Amino acid sequence: MMPPLVRTLARCLTLIGTGAGLVFTVPVQAQDSGDPGHDSFDAYRGDRSTGWLGQTRSEVMARNGMVATSQPLAAEAGIEVLHAGGNAFDAAVATAAAINVVEPEATGMGGDMFVIAWLAKEHRLVALDASGRAPQAATAEHYRKAFGANMPEDGIQSAVVPGAVDGWATLLGKYGRLGFREVLAPAIRLADQGFPVSQRIGTEWAMSTDLLAKDPDTAAIYLDHGKAWGWGSIFRNPDLAKAFRLLGEGGRDAFYKGPIARAIVAKSQKSGGLFTMADFDRIHASWVEPISTTFNGYTIHEMPPSTQGFAVLELMNLIEQCPARLGLTPDRINPKSADFWHLMVEAKKVAYTDLRKYNGDPDFTKVPVAMLISKEYAAQQCSRISMAHAAALDPSEEPLGGTAYITTADAEGNVVSFIYSVYNFFGSGVTAPGYGFVLNDRAAAFTLKPGSPNTIAPGKRPFYTIIPGFVTREGKPFASFGVMYGDQQAQGQAQVLVNMLLFGANAQAAGDAARFAHAQRTNRLQLESQLFDAIGADLKARGHDVHSANGFDMGGYQAIMIDPKTGAYRGASDPRKDGEAIGF
Repeated sequence: MMPPLVRTLARCLTLIGTGAGLVFTVPVQAQDSGDPGHDSFDAYRGDRSTGWLGQTRSEVMARNGMVATSQPLAAEAGIEVLHAGGNAFDAAVATAAAINVVEPEATGMGGDMFVIAWLAKEHRLVALDASGRAPQAATAEHYRKAFGANMPEDGIQSAVVPGAVDGWATLLGKYGRLGFREVLAPAIRLADQGFPVSQRIGTEWAMSTDLLAKDPDTAAIYLDHGKAWGWGSIFRNPDLAKAFRLLGEGGRDAFYKGPIARAIVAKSQKSGGLFTMADFDRIHASWVEPISTTFNGYTIHEMPPSTQGFAVLELMNLIEQCPARLGLTPDRINPKSADFWHLMVEAKKVAYTDLRKYNGDPDFTKVPVAMLISKEYAAQQCSRISMAHAAALDPSEEPLGGTAYITTADAEGNVVSFIYSVYNFFGSGVTAPGYGFVLNDRAAAFTLKPGSPNTIAPGKRPFYTIIPGFVTREGKPFASFGVMYGDQQAQGQAQVLVNMLLFGANAQAAGDAARFAHAQRTNRLQLESQLFDAIGADLKARGHDVHSANGFDMGGYQAIMIDPKTGAYRGASDPRKDGEAIGF
């Protein structure tokens, strides 16, 4: 029976809810249980007191250090390591390990990672490619015989040899102050003690139930009596804590030459997979040169192939070069202009067509990066865009993916932009027995089409969707940022960059603003609801297959902006995810 006070309150709110213009629903069942926090709550959203009312919160401001990522407990792990004397590189790895615990559907030790970082003492950027590679037995002929026309999207043969742990070790060995033992301590504690699963992560977990049930080792950890660990449940992963402890004792070799690799190879052989110990021994992260272009006085830096980084640069060049060539006057270049959004979507189509045509592992194919990111090429490509009509597209494969993005900064001025992923939610669905993490399904990003630069081959890197972003101005760091979620990453980065670098948004507002998500495979365009209400009809009249959407497919964004006047850090975190920026 409902307590009298709750019963009276429910009745009063129901009566108030019948008044003009007020929508306020109190679910009686939730009140009966005394358990607030259910999805049936419905109300009008409040407004900020200052600035742009659509902004969800102020930027986080700090001078001595900052961490921003998609889960608060993981951000706390990075801050803990900064307080313990670590620098931005140590904090990035600490946060990454903690994300493996608290956001296992997105990323972990079984995935791959990329970094762009500012070295304060050397006044320069560096970039680390810690991608995985296909096993030596992974020929296109083998996959066509085993799977037909398409790559598998789950199972042991959908995985490449993970590169993340080697990337962690390389980053710490070159620029960190601490070792694995100190850096992994917060993640070990989280895995041992457990944490309550949040609403968003619980939702993504539940979406993966069928995949998780396919592998007994996975089901034993990631399912609770056959169901996903749900919103509010306490999830523990002592097997993952054990894996972290092995890294603390034996370093990266515990993963690539020791018991972890042996467990994965044994399971692969038992499951009909292709992994050998020699495949794990071949994985070594490499320092590479970032690629870049200029935009409105800023320089935008991205990872080179086999990532989709060049698509961001090509897209930004198109946005810069095309308005004058297409008759778009300055008054029509603003975030509420249907003309400008049409241009953004059409420019995205052009850049992503080039992605599919050219992107691949540069060890196996020549990718004409210099041409693709040149201003001259962008100017020529403007002719492919019509301001009156949406372009049709040939169907293409669609890279998907769940990902975690991390950015960190320290008192010395080092700033790290760090992204890593197991590709689709829970990757391959295959767990390393005894060690509590899932292997990626990044091989699903390969193709079996003959002649493609991205056709699978022994030792080859697949098309990588994950890209950390970085912006400098006049040779100094300005912003470290990323937008996670597969195919959305390059188009999402471009939208955030336009908000910041062209329209003057602060770091938080740049991510809070409405975004679009365009699918190259289907030519379907999604606009977040307020944007759809404002310009959807206009875009539909131009031929766009346009739909109203929520934030699920828009990607999650975090950023640290470095104030050009004071040097203070200004952190931002996307409300579409669970995360936060923390500074001190």
